[in-house]
Amino acid sequence: MSTVALIDYGSGNLASAAKALARAAGQTSQEIVVTADPDTVRSAERVVLPGVGAFADCMRGLGAIPGMVQALNECVIQGGAPFLGICVGMQLMATVGREFGDHPGLGWIKGEVVKLTPSDPGLKIPHMGWNDLTVTKPHPLLDGLADGANAYFVHSYQMKLHEDALLATTAYGGPVTAMIGRDNLAGTQFHPEKSQAAGLRLLENFLAWKP
Repeated sequence: MSTVALIDYGSGNLASAAKALARAAGQTSQEIVVTADPDTVRSAERVVLPGVGAFADCMRGLGAIPGMVQALNECVIQGGAPFLGICVGMQLMATVGREFGDHPGLGWIKGEVVKLTPSDPGLKIPHMGWNDLTVTKPHPLLDGLADGANAYFVHSYQMKLHEDALLATTAYGGPVTAMIGRDNLAGTQFHPEKSQAAGLRLLENFLAWKP
């Protein structure tokens, strides 16, 4: 049985994510394991990193688990395991987060996490609710998702990419990064575990993905 490691570092919607991943796994031989153990991460076939809250707090929580960042680098960057970051879990892949100061991220994707600045001053921050996705580049995780599929967002910051890794945007007073990916790395600003049919399809695609 292959293991999908859902990282528990005190900053994620673990119950909902674990339930959605288990549903997506269905009758496959994949086991969804909620873990804070670096050794479990090192041996995992796939890794999911959720995240809720401020960038610095999430990065600090990840770094507070001895050996976790190293295990993630070994499994994902060196080992090539498929990786999915959700919300702040996606943002942590960036070079730097600019929320309450500048804070280094994992540095896996060249980019910075910056405050949402919608052109319409009537739009509230955080951006919260259902929005359509505009696919900018085909990707296996988006297979079966029609352009304009609905996804659920809750965030005040977004990824500003400095490399060609944009997969989808949404509109909120201008284009907002909704999904990124390259090689074995993928991330969603929206919450697939809360995005009903579209989110379940994306998670099913992730669990079958062979980058």
